[in-house]
Amino acid sequence: MLQSKSFVKKTKQGRVVKVVREHYLRDDIYCGSVICKVCDTSSARLSSAASAILIIDTNVVLHQIDLLENPAINNVVVLSVVLEEVRNKNMAVYNRIKALCTNAMKNFFVFSNEHHRDTYVKEMVGESPNDRNDRAIRVAAHWYQSHLGGSTQILLITNDRENKKKAIEEGLSAETVESYVRSLEQPNLLDLVVIPTSLDVVKEEFDDPRPSKRKVIYHEHKPMSEITSGLLHRIYHQGKLRVNRYNPFEGYVGSESIGDEIVIYGRVNMNRAFDGDIVAVELLPQDQWTEKSLIVVDDDEDEEDDVHLVPSSVDDAPSNANVAKAFAGSAPTVSSRPIGRVIGIIKRNWSSYCGSLEPMPLPASNGGVAHALFISKDRRIPKIRIQTRQIGNLVDKRIIVAVDSWDCSSKYPFGHYVRTIGKIGDRETESEVVLIENDINSRPFSTQVLACLPPLPWSLSSDDLANPHREDLRHLRVFSVDPPGCKDIDDALHCTPFANGNFEVGVHIADVTNFVHPGTPLDEEAAQRGTSVYLVEKRIDMLPKPLTEDICSLRSDVERLAFSVIWEMTPNAEIISTRYTKSIIKSCAALSYVEAQARMDDSRMIDPLTTDLRNLNTLAKIMRQRRIERGALTLASAEVKFQIDTETHDPLDIGMYQIREANQMIEEFMLAGNVSVAEKILRHFPLCSLLRRHPIPTKEMLEPLLCTAAAVGLDLDISSSKTLADSLDHAVGDDPYFNKLIRILATRCMTQAVYFSSGDLTPAEFHHYGLAAPLYTHFTSPIRRYADVIVHRLLAAALEIAKLPPIFLDGPRLTEIADNLNYRHRNAQMASRASVELHTLIYFRNRPMDTEARIVKMKANGFIVFVPKFGIEGPVYLTSKGDKGTDWTVDEAHQRVTNTSTNVSYCALQTVKIHLEVVEPQPHRPKLELTLINM
Repeated sequence: MLQSKSFVKKTKQGRVVKVVREHYLRDDIYCGSVICKVCDTSSARLSSAASAILIIDTNVVLHQIDLLENPAINNVVVLSVVLEEVRNKNMAVYNRIKALCTNAMKNFFVFSNEHHRDTYVKEMVGESPNDRNDRAIRVAAHWYQSHLGGSTQILLITNDRENKKKAIEEGLSAETVESYVRSLEQPNLLDLVVIPTSLDVVKEEFDDPRPSKRKVIYHEHKPMSEITSGLLHRIYHQGKLRVNRYNPFEGYVGSESIGDEIVIYGRVNMNRAFDGDIVAVELLPQDQWTEKSLIVVDDDEDEEDDVHLVPSSVDDAPSNANVAKAFAGSAPTVSSRPIGRVIGIIKRNWSSYCGSLEPMPLPASNGGVAHALFISKDRRIPKIRIQTRQIGNLVDKRIIVAVDSWDCSSKYPFGHYVRTIGKIGDRETESEVVLIENDINSRPFSTQVLACLPPLPWSLSSDDLANPHREDLRHLRVFSVDPPGCKDIDDALHCTPFANGNFEVGVHIADVTNFVHPGTPLDEEAAQRGTSVYLVEKRIDMLPKPLTEDICSLRSDVERLAFSVIWEMTPNAEIISTRYTKSIIKSCAALSYVEAQARMDDSRMIDPLTTDLRNLNTLAKIMRQRRIERGALTLASAEVKFQIDTETHDPLDIGMYQIREANQMIEEFMLAGNVSVAEKILRHFPLCSLLRRHPIPTKEMLEPLLCTAAAVGLDLDISSSKTLADSLDHAVGDDPYFNKLIRILATRCMTQAVYFSSGDLTPAEFHHYGLAAPLYTHFTSPIRRYADVIVHRLLAAALEIAKLPPIFLDGPRLTEIADNLNYRHRNAQMASRASVELHTLIYFRNRPMDTEARIVKMKANGFIVFVPKFGIEGPVYLTSKGDKGTDWTVDEAHQRVTNTSTNVSYCALQTVKIHLEVVEPQPHRPKLELTLINM
């Protein structure tokens, strides 16, 4: 049966067009219940054991997803109209409800009510889309009731007052979320229920501890219509709020409309915005643009100190002198940056947070319900008020809490308990916290994903050998060089001298796409994960281990499938020709960086493999020098290496990671392979190639580097990457570590490199600043990065080995993929750093010690130091809590802080001696305290 739907829409060019869509209706869509006597039950998911079949509306999915994921909630019908509406409103929740519908352990069934002849409803004249969808849900509930003939109860779950009323009037059974959960007689389950806040929802059945009449603490958010108008007339400014990691009372909003960062001081001016929210900001009057010079806030400061009643007008807004008594130090100074306050939230960034409870001094009431404040491990997140029926079991646990609402009369946001992670301080628990905080999917791969893998043991097939598009390169002396203990080996090299003095050099990359096919559950899972995540003690794989450590890993002495880039190079590392081919290789050695370096350094070793290594190293040095001459930056980072106990997984030793020539050699050829592939795919697919760019840092971003350099007498030229690279080369002093420290500071001022679709930007924007390369992509690590999987498919299509998957013709979808890859890549980096911080705490827990550190940033009440020996950075305080700090003055121009009483001073990059010790100034918030040792 065919239905036609027509509507009008406005194009980007401003033309109004009529769109007609055909909507096919069927009568053979199954209900999904095992007790049905009409439908095919072979793929049924709704159990006969449950007392009722639940039909949920859109808002239940959007707001109660934590509850729906609990094992107690089962036998649920998710209608297609609900699924589509959730997809349009919240992709994160959409992905979670989809996962529930495919989870074999959960009885969730998707019913295509929009395509069933008996459940499809047309929109009525004057009916809003929301009312039409509510009616469609009730029609579907009626159909289930009639279709199953009363053999089981059909229960509509909704918190919408009007929807519930109409359902009951129409003869349906309907309940609110709260009343249904109460009927399950599992009191602890009520902790998961989100308390409704809107006036048009039913909430009388739930105990809402929030007071109805209190003094206003925060400004009411402006309505979106007023925000939109204000943004248009530049009265308001839009941007993402970033909260200072050292000072949760200070935030920044990058605004394109004024081309600068707007500083937000204090919780009142943040006005219930969370880190990562897209906000609308109003500038304060210019006479209030004062700031406390580069303030550090101590960890035991309480946000109670920053909560004041909202002023009656902007003119009465609290000055910085009233913002948190933690702002000890020098007097307020006139700010060169604009200062403002949040007047509205455009897009929330609320998520689930990890932390622990601080019980409130209130007796348990209402049937054992206790009120508590949740303290997130992330200091940028304010305390969250929750109510729970299991306070005794949670006080010593790391738990997850989700935010539900934040009323302007409430000091804290209101949320609900989600689940318990484990005992506070336990290494496994704290490692899981790192993963959750950074949205890392560490769940085991599903049976559907694992079903996509070839059976083990895997070996080359006759079809692989007979494939005309795959070249047999098993005769070549191929080898890999990786970190010690590496099992997911996805790149290897060969270097063969020609009679004419040139070299054939090949980069061979694991042919992951031979096993990961577009559109399969394996591919979708890899696309969602985006990248493997490397923690100190473990690896979270993007792909299942049979692929990463066996089938695709280019281990020694086994035949493997590869995708190869092969160059002919002169002895001067000039590329004469390039070819690309799918291949078969057999690696002769899997070396570690240390082993490869030892071979190259030992003049007694003259075997063919060592000769290949030396030839490659010679070429790599020339290539590296040529890149530097073009303007590529040689930066530095504080990479830390742990020695881990094989049984307890606790750190035994900690130190800086050593970079050898062997590391740089491999890096050089991987860079060259990525550049060659970028050129090839862009030539064939100029509008849909996945590339990687590194935007030029702004002068404002480089200001901290310039300021510190000037303070020590350095003049850095930042007019181009070439001039900056030359300046960094000349930044030398008597101290051998001085240059590396300057390069570390430069690294921190850089923008993030990002993935993008070539159709979204102009060629001038493709440039990679750090590599000084006009084109770049990622091709060399498909085992651990999904970006490389996409690029492999593009290269195969460019070589006409395979067809280009249809997704590459969908520009918006490609942009979504690139955005997700950037998000996942950044989260993986943050998780790795957090894992290092966790294991640093574990290492120093029983090892207090004195060591040397370098001052890298001056503050009003102290400075930030970097400890080269351990790669640690943190604040050193010159004033204690409550100390007004009047004896210390900061000279920002010369990056110096001086005690006016004793005339003792400290300056940027100075070496100081500090004491390292783990302390716990707040319950459940251990930190590594760095204390200055007076010399």
